[in-house]
Amino acid sequence: MQPQYYIGIMSGTSLDGVDLVLMNFSKNPPAIVACNFIPMPEKIRQKITALVQSGQTSLQDLGELDHQLGGLYADCVNQFLAKLRLKSEQILAIGCHGQTVWHSPNSTDPFTMQIGDMNIVVAQTGITTVGDFRRKDMAVGGQGAPLVPAFHQAMLSTPDKLRVILNIGGMSNISVLNPTCPTIGYDVGVGNTLLDGWIEKHQGKRYDKNGAWAASGQVDQGLLTDLLDEPFFSQAPPKSTGRELFNLAWLEKKLQKHTALSPQDVQRTLLEFTVQGIANELLTLEKTGLPCELLVCGGGAKNPLIMQRLTNLLPIWFVTTTHDVGFDVDYMEAAAFAWLAYQRINNLPSNLPAVTGAKSAVSLGVIFPK
Repeated sequence: MQPQYYIGIMSGTSLDGVDLVLMNFSKNPPAIVACNFIPMPEKIRQKITALVQSGQTSLQDLGELDHQLGGLYADCVNQFLAKLRLKSEQILAIGCHGQTVWHSPNSTDPFTMQIGDMNIVVAQTGITTVGDFRRKDMAVGGQGAPLVPAFHQAMLSTPDKLRVILNIGGMSNISVLNPTCPTIGYDVGVGNTLLDGWIEKHQGKRYDKNGAWAASGQVDQGLLTDLLDEPFFSQAPPKSTGRELFNLAWLEKKLQKHTALSPQDVQRTLLEFTVQGIANELLTLEKTGLPCELLVCGGGAKNPLIMQRLTNLLPIWFVTTTHDVGFDVDYMEAAAFAWLAYQRINNLPSNLPAVTGAKSAVSLGVIFPK
């Protein structure tokens, strides 16, 4: 059977780089064929960081960054194809999420903004591209996020257990696959964004490898209580959040009452903040009578201290990673956008109203034809 190749592209809130996945949809179930990662160029990373932290820019700078990201995504695709010895005409479509620079689903006039000019992606790759996935969901009353639970439902549902997929990227979000109820999915709090920002500020490192710096510190219960005392955690789902709320400025404000803490104690407390925000939510899901399984993906899945603390805080759960079910922990979201592109090209629904709060199921994304 002729392969049906789609490429998924994701660059998330961690700003570490661009994830790419090649999927074949002629197989049942669809299969990941290959993955690749290309680091974010430092100049672009700095521009995005400044934009999302301040929320301020000029139209000139925003337009230039939009152009630069479009070129970056195109370059990433062309490198990926060269590495795989594939031609552009062998790829049916690209699903490119773009880079979120602002997400405001609860404002008077809700909106979400992803940049990265898809016209440039098409022009420089010669491949039909699907982008702008979130705004259609918002147009029909949804939060525009999270979108990945629909992919998880399609790929990872199981009839005999409560299975939760936990993505710990910049933020942490879950998909709850309960065979007795509709799938739900939502953000549960911070992932790595504060951990990454804090270690970069104090040690000049992009991330805390294996949680080693956090492990050298101690949890401060006073700070932890203040961090968890954020209205987001008491909101009922569907809900979503991002760096617009949880950023270093937010943290510095919380730290004003805790000035005597060492940087490593803050790091350890931030890690505990991440895992307790997750665990507190999962504990509310246990009363199903079904075996409970937690599959972790994203950068947090490679942090031994995060995984150990989740295991400790969730004693009745079987805690492992998505690797055990055939999905590399680094590429789950990129695979989801390949699937979203497939759904859009075939005009199939790709949001879950129970997840996003949308009034109806719709096919998400805008097609930029080659």
